[in-house]
Amino acid sequence: MPESYTVSPHPRPRRRGGCFLRFAAALVVLLALGAYLTMQYLTGGNGTPKCKVVSADDDKTSYEFTPEQAANAATISAVGTSRDLPERAVTIALATALQESGLRNIAHGDRDSLGLFQQRPSQGWGTEQQIQDPVYAAGEFYEHLVKVADYEELPLTVAAQKVQRSGFPDAYAKHEPDAALLAAALTGRAAATLTCEGRLEASAAEYGGGPEAVRSALARDFGDKMFETAGAVVTSSASAGSTAGAGASGAPPASGASPSPAVSALTIPVSDAGGADAMRRRGWELAHWAVANSSRLGVERVSYAGREWVAEGRAGAWRKAAAAGGSTATEVRIVTGR
Repeated sequence: MPESYTVSPHPRPRRRGGCFLRFAAALVVLLALGAYLTMQYLTGGNGTPKCKVVSADDDKTSYEFTPEQAANAATISAVGTSRDLPERAVTIALATALQESGLRNIAHGDRDSLGLFQQRPSQGWGTEQQIQDPVYAAGEFYEHLVKVADYEELPLTVAAQKVQRSGFPDAYAKHEPDAALLAAALTGRAAATLTCEGRLEASAAEYGGGPEAVRSALARDFGDKMFETAGAVVTSSASAGSTAGAGASGAPPASGASPSPAVSALTIPVSDAGGADAMRRRGWELAHWAVANSSRLGVERVSYAGREWVAEGRAGAWRKAAAAGGSTATEVRIVTGR
């Protein structure tokens, strides 16, 4: 016999408390989503500081990477150009480091492999300490690369493999487009194509700050002779106002003008000994190097050839310089203040 049920003629009223809780929960979710989207917009991604390099010919072609990767890429390029090696050599080195370590100076790898290029102490690449010095590691890579006959004419993966002798000889090829973008910017051929947010890294304190830290890093990456080949000695000033808002002669601003806040800066003369094109490439090489190292060295502003980069959100931007001082084609101006 089926069970019988009694239906009340007066159904119970719905409890409004449940509706309120569901509304409150939905509101919390919407607020959280709004905060997340705002953070995405402000940081241009997941909240991690980033850098970006774009093609000088096609703005749709780009590569995004971290400040750590940018600084290591800048070192690899600087070591190559300081040896008067061509852009192709830098592209091969960058593609190799992208494959081997993701442009990170890692302290581990297959067997005893270490560093940017995963070089092995047991195979004669140097001591563990040497291999984990990016300047040394890049120099060792180039030492082996230049011994490869006609390496500039070889497919990138073939040239890289002749140096690395990897168990995955075809792996380097997929990094060639990104490496080519980086090399074009970091060797100075492509102007105003590399930007970074410039937010300080947590480890920035170990590098120090101010003009002397920048000068030391320049000498480390390019070598002491860099200052001679670039044109002269790097000079420092106690205030950006010494040239900002003034002419190239460094004359003080007109009477009544507001003084600039005190900051520290380096002005690097760029030699025209190799001609206008060589001077332009050298200038943009130094300017992009400074931007790539901005998070590590506390660089706030870089000016060259009428353009300037300023550390700010959404990876900064190269724009028309606000002041004539330090923005000529004959000098690169690097301002620090953090």
